Amino acid sequence: MASWNSIPLEITYEAFGWIAFISWSISFYPQVILNFRRKSVVGLNFDFVVLNLTKHSSYLIYNASLYFSPAIQEQYYQKYGYGEMIPVAANDVAFSIHAVLLTAFTLFQIVIYERGNQKVSKISIGILSIVWLIAAVCFFVALPSHSWLWLISVFNSIQVFMTLIKYIPQVRVSTLFYPPICYMLPCLVSVFFDLLFMCQHYILYPAKKTGSAKLGKEHLEPAEPLIAPSDDTPQSDNV
Repeated sequence: MASWNSIPLEITYEAFGWIAFISWSISFYPQVILNFRRKSVVGLNFDFVVLNLTKHSSYLIYNASLYFSPAIQEQYYQKYGYGEMIPVAANDVAFSIHAVLLTAFTLFQIVIYERGNQKVSKISIGILSIVWLIAAVCFFVALPSHSWLWLISVFNSIQVFMTLIKYIPQVRVSTLFYPPICYMLPCLVSVFFDLLFMCQHYILYPAKKTGSAKLGKEHLEPAEPLIAPSDDTPQSDNV
């Protein structure tokens, strides 16, 4: 597996990864605690919860498979080059496991607590049925050729799709019993990192031009990569 060329950058990467894990993980607890104190889930949209569970389950399948499976990692290296790093870290796997557990527990609270006349809509049931049917079909398509990297990329696409639609049901109802920290903390963290990346790109590490602005790529000095391929893995032609 490829390794970092810069220890400070590796430490920064790990630190920010776990900061993100903590920030996003904290946002799950206020709703769970509120449900427990009220012994009621009235005001919480059930469609959001079931869509969110599918989102995080798909993300867990992607992260855990790519992080733990040597076969899938080998397929990744063959496709993208042995000089590339696996784009999943331990904090990604930890977040996915935590998110699935907390979302599943919230679904359990929906079952045992007062919920009034609320229920999961037929639209959400239909969406979930189609999504998991597609996932099942893709599994049997990937099985003969062992195309596991392609299969987990399908699950990654599913989690992206679910992310795009899962908030729609909650937007349509009241936020009376929806703790503000559930959406404020992740948003603030996202804004912070966006500002940080902009500061790095435009202020701290602006692109350096050599000579005329019309110079082509052949005039640019190659930069040292941030990661170094391991000595015991073959190198692809484009690395």
